[in-house]
Amino acid sequence: MRNDLINRVALFIMCVVCAIGKTSGQAVNYPPISMAPFGDSMRHWYGIHDDSNIVNPVKNQPRYPESEITKIADNILLFQRNNGGWPKNYDMQAVLTPGQVDSLLKTKDMVHTTFDNSTTYTHIGYLAKVYTITQQEKYKEGCLKGIEFILKAQYPNGGWPQYFPIEEGDYSRRITFNDGAYMGIMSLLRKIVEGDPDFSFVAGGLREKVKQAYEKGLECILNMQIVDNGRLTVWCQQHDEVTLQPAWARAFEPPAICNGESAGIVLFLMSLDMPDERIIQSVQAAVKWFQDSKIYNTRVETVKANPEASQWRTYTTDRVVVADSMAPPIWTRYYEPGTDRPLFCDRDSKYLYSLAEVSRERRVGYAWYTYAPQQVLDAYPEWQKKWAPGDNVLGR
Repeated sequence: MRNDLINRVALFIMCVVCAIGKTSGQAVNYPPISMAPFGDSMRHWYGIHDDSNIVNPVKNQPRYPESEITKIADNILLFQRNNGGWPKNYDMQAVLTPGQVDSLLKTKDMVHTTFDNSTTYTHIGYLAKVYTITQQEKYKEGCLKGIEFILKAQYPNGGWPQYFPIEEGDYSRRITFNDGAYMGIMSLLRKIVEGDPDFSFVAGGLREKVKQAYEKGLECILNMQIVDNGRLTVWCQQHDEVTLQPAWARAFEPPAICNGESAGIVLFLMSLDMPDERIIQSVQAAVKWFQDSKIYNTRVETVKANPEASQWRTYTTDRVVVADSMAPPIWTRYYEPGTDRPLFCDRDSKYLYSLAEVSRERRVGYAWYTYAPQQVLDAYPEWQKKWAPGDNVLGR
């Protein structure tokens, strides 16, 4: 409560300083806002040429510094579609050419909008911060339009697709935890529900709708937790939008027990104040699964190798699994339901059971192992003492 009061006072002072600068005619030096949440899309734009992009970067494309918050926010509004969402894999800090601006203006009515690669919810959060600082209405309007997009995109069961509007015949209609899509939305809605000062302008009926969407989203998370051999485990990267069962996404992303994405879900659940019995049970089961699925004496090493070209890029390294008695516990990205065996896959969708069986292109180009569950295990003792003092699942 005290920290919230401090934040509100600091925000008020910042707004007063900015207002004084405006009325005096002086250039306003706004505090920078971190662009780290946009890193994934930015890296895709510069690192992977895509002919389907509306615009691609020009050579030595100039970029705004993080302190140019209104110019970055104007870019965000430019990229926002008329349906309220955003396309993925662009750089919001790019100083766009007139031709790039013109191309974007012509695509405002397109509806290929997504939550993938940290898209839409990050844009909404940034606009909220800029409006709070500058009080310029256009940023509030863009933010509110984005929030409405999230509400429209939610399935009746509480989940969200990767793309909205729904694109039939495509895995993007699945409820998607991959790359933080679902939990990114939930974290944004949680800020509004819990009264984050950046969203103080979200009022009345809309705030109530956000609260309902958040609660439905939380319920859906619990409903999707995988029961395997009668035991509650964790989640898949994507779930069927009707049955809520684990589902295929890309050809090498099978319906499996997925530890990387699940770690983020569990940390979110552990951060909730006053969790009910079902949330406590969910966390307990997930922590037990992470403990039981540890892999010991194993390390993944990137090694130099002869160049090998694929249709996407040329690889000069390879990845190998080595035995190392000093290595910390590690987990594979996928575990096979029914057997709990570490699982791998390739672009032909065949199940494989070692990294060495995966083609080099996928072996190097995908993260098959993760340390993410260790964050949950490290946070568990404190959480357990507070919310489940009589039941330490790590001691069973």
